[in-house]
Amino acid sequence: MKLNDDVLGYLNTLDPKRKQDMVVLMELTHQITGYDPTLVGTILYFGHLTYKYKTGRSGVMPLVGISSRKQAITIYMSYDINQYEDLNLLGKYQTGKGCLYIKKTEDVSLDVLEELMRKAIKDTLALDFITVNEVNV
Repeated sequence: MKLNDDVLGYLNTLDPKRKQDMVVLMELTHQITGYDPTLVGTILYFGHLTYKYKTGRSGVMPLVGISSRKQAITIYMSYDINQYEDLNLLGKYQTGKGCLYIKKTEDVSLDVLEELMRKAIKDTLALDFITVNEVNV
């Protein structure tokens, strides 16, 4: 996995333990997606997608994104993360609509997280309002 200067700079602003957790999650996400991370704001994007709703509203989002927030690490990976039964096997986490929030990697099963990411990626790419902006998905 290649880390550009922006990503390295971002990681170097983090508490050492949080940085270690982020690196674990980055390696896992890179392995699953095949993408190197790029920093967009404070989110590490692994792949770039465009969404365009029937209403005409559109935007860009990551295939999978990771960010270190004050309260938890946020993993962006689905339009409806709560649909996945595997969450019952994950460990300690919270969810938003399309996000997982974890305090540290030790709180979750990385095998279950990997399976969740794979399912979320497959389901996201099947949505008719998603366009992949990069080719190696």
